Amino acid sequence: MRKKVTVVGAGNVGANCALRIADQELADVVLVDVVDGVPQGKGLDILESGPIQGYDVRITGSNGYEETANSDIVIITAGFPRKPGMSRDDLLLANYEIVKNATEQAARYSPNAILILVTNPLDAMCWAAWKVSGFSRNRVIGMAGVLDTARYRTFIAEALNVSVENITAMVLGGHGDTMVPLVRYTNVSGIPLTELLPAGQIEALVTRTRNGGAEIVKYLKTGSAYYAPSAAAVEMAASILKDKKKVLPCAALLQGEYGVQDLFVGVPVKLGANGIEKVYEVGLTDSEKAELAKSVAAVDELVTVIKSKM
Repeated sequence: MRKKVTVVGAGNVGANCALRIADQELADVVLVDVVDGVPQGKGLDILESGPIQGYDVRITGSNGYEETANSDIVIITAGFPRKPGMSRDDLLLANYEIVKNATEQAARYSPNAILILVTNPLDAMCWAAWKVSGFSRNRVIGMAGVLDTARYRTFIAEALNVSVENITAMVLGGHGDTMVPLVRYTNVSGIPLTELLPAGQIEALVTRTRNGGAEIVKYLKTGSAYYAPSAAAVEMAASILKDKKKVLPCAALLQGEYGVQDLFVGVPVKLGANGIEKVYEVGLTDSEKAELAKSVAAVDELVTVIKSKM
């Protein structure tokens, strides 16, 4: 039986997710959006690219959720984008309502699905989706660490003029200004980054990574990133659909790991057919623990606001 993925939100991130899934022939796709005609039109356009690109999957556009029934994965991208001067946190309550509705419908029509959240503020939206869906923690996952790590690796590759493929890195924590790129675990084909760049330049790369999304928002002015976020979400989906068991940094519900209870935080996890199949707890120095605690506190603050509205 062919796999089926629902993408909620037919904006830039959602449409690119659908296109990437089709391009890799990972699954049939249902593209859902509240705006009449948009998911239908974009879905048809992607479908008509198949004979040229050489993929053969079904793409369906819909304004409702009936056609999403029995999806293997539901990727939720719907929400308001960031604008210049706006933090991810400013989006909190507006996007909470959108994610709440999408999760309710997804859980109703696809009770066995795995949810991948992309909507910001990411970690808080994951928590909301987990509470609303009632799904086990292995089936609610946030796309953040894959994107943040990709940005970190990109900036390092630029600085060293080497291939991004040679760079191994990991970013922990919430998806925001308090994220924690782990310099100590960063290497280039096994060579520690600290042996290749001075401390000041590394710190500048860490800062640029933390502000990676804002840097793109500043350029675009009327929107936010979508090519890299969609690529990150689809890498996660592919690992699940193909049971590849990739170890990727994702927002996962922690229940004691890293001393955190019932909050979604970016950590390395194994992604397979069952969703999150293992949470890896890596050793941290005191300073790294302090940075992670600061990031967790920022997530907790947002979740507390959502709890007051539920």
